[in-house]
Amino acid sequence: MFIKSFFTNSVGILVSRIFGFIRDLLTASILGANIYSDIFFVAFKLPNLFRRIFAEGAFTQSFIPNFVKAKKKSLFTYRIFIRFFLFLLIFSLVVTLFSEFFTRLIAIGFDEKNVKLASTFVAINFYYLPLIFCVSFFAALLQYKNHFATTAFSTALLNISLITALLLSKDLNKIDIVYAMSYAVLIGGVLQVVAHIIALRQKRLLRIFIVGYRLSKKNKKQKQSKIFYKSFYHAILGNSTAQISAFLDTWLASFLASGSISYLYYGNRVFQLPLALFAIALSVGIFPKIARMLKKGDEKEALNLMGHSFWFLTFILGLSMIGGIILSDEIVKLLFQRGSFSPDNAYHTSQVLSMYMIGLLPFGLSKIFSLWLYSKNLQKMAAKISIYSLVSNVVLSLLFIKPLGVMGLALASSISGFVLFVFTIRTFGIKQFLDIISLKKTILLIMVLSIETAILLWFKEIIDVYL
Repeated sequence: MFIKSFFTNSVGILVSRIFGFIRDLLTASILGANIYSDIFFVAFKLPNLFRRIFAEGAFTQSFIPNFVKAKKKSLFTYRIFIRFFLFLLIFSLVVTLFSEFFTRLIAIGFDEKNVKLASTFVAINFYYLPLIFCVSFFAALLQYKNHFATTAFSTALLNISLITALLLSKDLNKIDIVYAMSYAVLIGGVLQVVAHIIALRQKRLLRIFIVGYRLSKKNKKQKQSKIFYKSFYHAILGNSTAQISAFLDTWLASFLASGSISYLYYGNRVFQLPLALFAIALSVGIFPKIARMLKKGDEKEALNLMGHSFWFLTFILGLSMIGGIILSDEIVKLLFQRGSFSPDNAYHTSQVLSMYMIGLLPFGLSKIFSLWLYSKNLQKMAAKISIYSLVSNVVLSLLFIKPLGVMGLALASSISGFVLFVFTIRTFGIKQFLDIISLKKTILLIMVLSIETAILLWFKEIIDVYL
């Protein structure tokens, strides 16, 4: 049932990530891991932080269940879109006016010179936020119609835009390259919006906004909008914890040696590939289905879908986790070690990657089970669970940063993933979770992972000779 939507999302994400790795390869080769790459990653991190909190995370998780239940879907859609878009546009203007202040929030370890330099790029990159909100909003409507291809593949447009900017500016000085990349981010956002508008037109969904505009003049209030905002506020809190965690990693890394922010970025980029390719692709595909099933009261069928998703994800993420930990050094060397990206840069990045990969399975599985909470409008409970994970991450980061450096920040993140998973399962229902567990499949999983470990360790000895 979920295979078609998963396959569409997964292939689209894979295409996007291939272009993303080409982008990262060029960025590593042309900029390297230094203050210039740190400045761009800092500038791009703030809009990405709010994008994941407002647009892709809290918004989608609150919008779809309430859209399904809304009696006047056009009115509900129009009002939510207009209010959010205007808010984010005004917020972007505020960031432009006070860009140095916001830059200091992200990279407090930067000196005054680097703060002033980075603030310009923070102001430019932040306008990506209202653009990507439009993309996320349109994507939610398309998901309701079981159309995933446009959203899955359109992300590649941002990467293609950045790749083009890097190739055109590679012979310029590094600060001009950062300018080119920053404007390329905005161009990529515009292209994504256009692609989604075309898809909405083909699916005859644009008329929702026209009808909604007309209805908004006659209807002053709507009950479903109030329910949405209530669940959205809780969802913001829940989704912001993961992003605050990433924000704190960047903040703490700015106190470490130059390049540490870049080590976190490159390591996390590799970690995010299997997470997005499998966990996010699957969760996006099954979320509308679970929301519909629970609305109809068909909880048994929803649990059956959860069970299939759980075992599929456990096997594929388990294999990815073992592979990423054992071959972290080889992966980083193969992807990034060239040009300005030195062997020392590769070593530190591989250490970060191996620590991130420890948390792949718990983070991925948490995404699946959290769908149950969102579909039942339990965003408040999901927010509490996320806070527990955030607190554990902060405490562990402070404990690990001195003895382990940047690697300790990644390890703290992974351990917080286990905290997130345990509390999510507890809320989902331990009995329901145990009903999903199969002894035969568990034994098979252990055997498969053991065989993979033995093969990769043998393979590692061979490829280390050539890398």
